[in-house]
Amino acid sequence: MGTPKRFERTPAVVLAAYAHPDDADVACAGSLARWISEGADVHLVLMAAGEKGTVDPAVEPAALGVTRRAEVATAAAVLGLTNVTHLDIPDGEVPEQTWLVGSLVEMIRRLKPDLVVGHDPTAVFFGSVYVNHRDHRAAGWALLDAVAPAASLPHYFPEAGPAHRVNDVLLTGTLEPDTFVDISGHLDQKVEAVTSHASQLPGDPEWVARTIRQRSEDDGRGIGAAAAEGFRHLELDG
Repeated sequence: MGTPKRFERTPAVVLAAYAHPDDADVACAGSLARWISEGADVHLVLMAAGEKGTVDPAVEPAALGVTRRAEVATAAAVLGLTNVTHLDIPDGEVPEQTWLVGSLVEMIRRLKPDLVVGHDPTAVFFGSVYVNHRDHRAAGWALLDAVAPAASLPHYFPEAGPAHRVNDVLLTGTLEPDTFVDISGHLDQKVEAVTSHASQLPGDPEWVARTIRQRSEDDGRGIGAAAAEGFRHLELDG
């Protein structure tokens, strides 16, 4: 892998498309906060409801889904997101939703983002300790299919509005990060946004906060920043 690059451009409109309620905050809350502070409109779409995101069999899924939606609202206020769209697909069923690409195409054409952010669907095995959630992989493929080529070609989903081309895509949760966003001034917001998802915190929230800070500092070291978030950057041609 070559020398890591900095992503310095401030986008005008960002669409962040993620599977579960906390995914965007864990992946890129610092970058979203930075772009918002620089004047960007940032829109978030969450595909799955998150109602199965617990190891406790006594938790009622419907109640957890309500809780997680409230946690998203809290985190969105911390960051200053323009809006959040919930598609409310049941957890584990994102791969089965044949309408999903069309829905994402409609959002891309309506919002006209110059930057799209989402999961890297090619990341499956993280060492020998974690298999990337199938919703993450399906959400990433759906987003890429919507961006290239569907949203940019008028005969795909013509009912979704005039074609719009997205040139920059940043993928998170990647095994091949090549581009980093300096979030030195927004690390506190990232920590606050992630810890807003209290239903997902294993035990000690302070441990979670320390882990976020350490990982962000580690990512920052490669570009000489106090803190950063890493991405796989796609610069799409015509």
